Amino acid sequence: MLERLGMSERAMDIDAATLDWLLEPDDPGVRAATLRSLIGRPATDPERIAAEAAINRSEPVKTILDLQEKGGHWGAPKSFYTGKYSSTVWTLLVLAELGATPDDQRIRAACAFILENAWHPASGGFAQRGGTNGGQASTVIPCLSGNMLWVLIRYGYLDDPRVQAAIAWFCRYQRFDDGDGPAPTGWPYDNWEICWGRHTCHMGVVKMLKAFSEIPGNRRSPQVLETIARGAEFMLIHHIFKRSHDLQRVSKPGWRKFGFPLMYQTDALEILNVLLDLGYSDPRMSETVDLVRAKRRQDGRWRLENSYNPSLLVPIETRGAPSKWVTLNALRALTRYPNSADAAA
Repeated sequence: MLERLGMSERAMDIDAATLDWLLEPDDPGVRAATLRSLIGRPATDPERIAAEAAINRSEPVKTILDLQEKGGHWGAPKSFYTGKYSSTVWTLLVLAELGATPDDQRIRAACAFILENAWHPASGGFAQRGGTNGGQASTVIPCLSGNMLWVLIRYGYLDDPRVQAAIAWFCRYQRFDDGDGPAPTGWPYDNWEICWGRHTCHMGVVKMLKAFSEIPGNRRSPQVLETIARGAEFMLIHHIFKRSHDLQRVSKPGWRKFGFPLMYQTDALEILNVLLDLGYSDPRMSETVDLVRAKRRQDGRWRLENSYNPSLLVPIETRGAPSKWVTLNALRALTRYPNSADAAA
């Protein structure tokens, strides 16, 4: 079967039962992502096309889209960020993570709403609250900016001048401080010490890297490449989830529990895949690879350990149960990292 699917040699190490599970038609989002990222089917492949076409009609995507209100938002328009985790910012992010496709006008309406209400015209960042003309300057933060930039690039807005401005915002303002110097001052740093203090918030860096990974390689400017390099090194000196100044200590214990979707938070598996997406294969990633391997169940699947389900419009999988999305992401990592050809165990 695996040879018939035309899989790469390394991907063929995935056990057939797990692959069959990921390819089940009841979740076309997982099926499409598996065909694309594990099996390597091109965009013109009929099975991949059919799976992608079914995503917006499947649950929970269909229910989420049906709950959208006129104007392209979910919940109160002014609470597009603060309505955690069922308002517009979070719901649009969930849809993108589930693979919902932009051919539905409701997806485009939500993108337009975010660009009109959250984007800050004077700088290019994205804000938690709206102002008189777009996002409010005092509430522009990096993790939100990275998430919205990732969504918009994924949905085809890369050439939009506002998206280009958001990319430039990161290149200009994103910090990579590691607690070894004075905290930056001035806008946007003064309002958000938690994001920009003497030790830069990891989440802002991760979401920026995730967004920049969506920019095609031939479209990455020298400034983007430099920002990627600095961000990747920031995560690598921490060995992803360790303390950079004492690598025997875990800095982010919660990141060792894998979840989906992750909202403004992150975990070691997401960071590992972001670095791999950007072309990194560094020995300092190996501890995370070992962690991913160790979490594999005997049946070849991974559990959903973290979940936002109580706060989402529609639950995504079941906490504590085997997760197709976490399993897919784990296999994406193990089949790409060197010396991980034992992806099937």
